Amino acid sequence: MLDTAYTSLTRFLRRVSRGSEGARLIERDGVVGAVIPVAPERSLLNSVTYEHADGLRDAYDEVAAAYDASGAQWNVWGRPGDADAAALLAERGHVLDGEPPAMARPLIDPPKRPRLDVAWTDRGSMHDVAAVNDLAYGYGDGSFAKTLPGISVDGDVVYVAHSGEEPVGCLLMSDHGSNSDVALVAVAPRARGRGLSGKLLAHALADAAERGLETSTLVSSKLGRPVYERLGYQGLGSLQMWERRRAP
Repeated sequence: MLDTAYTSLTRFLRRVSRGSEGARLIERDGVVGAVIPVAPERSLLNSVTYEHADGLRDAYDEVAAAYDASGAQWNVWGRPGDADAAALLAERGHVLDGEPPAMARPLIDPPKRPRLDVAWTDRGSMHDVAAVNDLAYGYGDGSFAKTLPGISVDGDVVYVAHSGEEPVGCLLMSDHGSNSDVALVAVAPRARGRGLSGKLLAHALADAAERGLETSTLVSSKLGRPVYERLGYQGLGSLQMWERRRAP
């Protein structure tokens, strides 16, 4: 399941590399990187995954040159326990910025559907997902708004909660084989403290089980982990975010 969660990051990078002006995908020796010139300040979007440390070493100079040309700071998603890749990245000037846990849960016994005190839909738009993520993570520069609305959502289920006309909560469910991956979970600051993300996700998991999916995976933030644990997710191991920062 850890490989399933990690592979979901690669799929996300492939998609985001097709969603904005000038964006492109680098792919070589099992290394996949999304270069997003419209959001050079966001290493979460300008990210790289890899299959093996040797492939990462062989492709590194080409990948670094692409990000240098775009002016973006960028991130490599390190696999748990991969000391060779960690040593390479530290040597090349990357900084370990975080270790978010990958998590999974079976869908044989999905959570019960809770009542939400706001209107919500499972046919939301990526424009709303982008708006909520920009609000939730304090991105006043509109990084997600410049990047996400252009990506394809074919085969995805987009959950968005509204307070009046304003989107205040969201998440994306992407089905691949027997697994449904959770991404882009966010709640606007003014809507926090009401359990909104957990309630939306409970509905999303129940829906995924009804679609015949067997498992669900995600990569959690530190704040999100207790929410996911209450919904039955268990840790698979921590990934590493190796960021290559730009000089101020």
